[in-house]
Amino acid sequence: MGIIASPGLVTGWPTARPEDVGLAADLGSRLDHAFGRHEYAGLHGFLAVRHGMLAVERYYPGQDERWGTPLPDYAHGPALLHDVRSITKSIVGLLYGLALHAGQVPAASEKLADAFPEYPHLKTDPLKRRITIGHVLSMRMGLKWDESLAYDDPANAEIRMETSGDRVRFVLEQPMEMRSGAEWVYCGGATALLGALIERGTGQRLEDFARERLFAPMGIEAFEWVQGVDGRAAASSGLRLTARDLARIGQMLLDRGSWNGRRIVPSSWITTSMKPRADVEATLRYGYQWWLGQLASNGRPWYAAFGNGGQRLFAVPSLKMVVVIFAGNYNQPDQWKMPIKLMSKIVIPSVRER
Repeated sequence: MGIIASPGLVTGWPTARPEDVGLAADLGSRLDHAFGRHEYAGLHGFLAVRHGMLAVERYYPGQDERWGTPLPDYAHGPALLHDVRSITKSIVGLLYGLALHAGQVPAASEKLADAFPEYPHLKTDPLKRRITIGHVLSMRMGLKWDESLAYDDPANAEIRMETSGDRVRFVLEQPMEMRSGAEWVYCGGATALLGALIERGTGQRLEDFARERLFAPMGIEAFEWVQGVDGRAAASSGLRLTARDLARIGQMLLDRGSWNGRRIVPSSWITTSMKPRADVEATLRYGYQWWLGQLASNGRPWYAAFGNGGQRLFAVPSLKMVVVIFAGNYNQPDQWKMPIKLMSKIVIPSVRER
């Protein structure tokens, strides 16, 4: 039912037994038994990397989707692409940093109105002309935006954007609900604007820029970026990756923007992205397209990317640990509970100091 990595090299990953990197030796088997008891319904994949070593790898059968379209029920595995949904947003955040470092996109302090001069109302509206790129990166634009509905509901703001035919126009024409910077509101439209700015500034399609500047340098060869009705990559939720390759992104975060000794993302952008910009809940904050939290046991920070259905990427610097979770609980109201239970009941208790 599950697969555990054997010592050696797996697609560029050095591997180790869990006990050799400070994890409980039975972590994988505990996952197998719990899944067999239906305690983690919808779980498709789990990876744990510690000290740069791939130590635990499990895959389970279940139905995936391709950006809302159901796929056959099949056994998942290391080479199989999986929807990562809104983890895409965090990847776009990294891409924005790469383009910014090359001087191809506006800085966080610049006004959104200056980036989109073809929309003059951005400058004439007294509230919209205050919006900065930093507000876009941190989802604090102040626009009226509601993604609390399920993503199969046509009234959901992101679905309305994706079916509009012009993402940028749709987002920029939304009314203001509060002054920019006042509050955090989850907004796929913000990421759509970032994707558009990257494409404008680089002269490349988003997926081509990602391949050239992020994926290929990290050895990530297989990916898919689903296109919307406009023929452009869905920046907020359309990416499909393998679990191992998503883990590479997490390891790169732990290594401050480097992969296998090669600089990929400026370390300054990692620091900037992981700086808290907004309070989401009592213990959850948001940076530049990344979720930020603390370990309950000691208050040390973790960085994460979240996706609909239970997709998760966790990077925990103090533990030198990366965790990837793939699941198929799309659009379920309680889909967020399974990853939390998995991390709190099985993963974190299995960590041994090392």
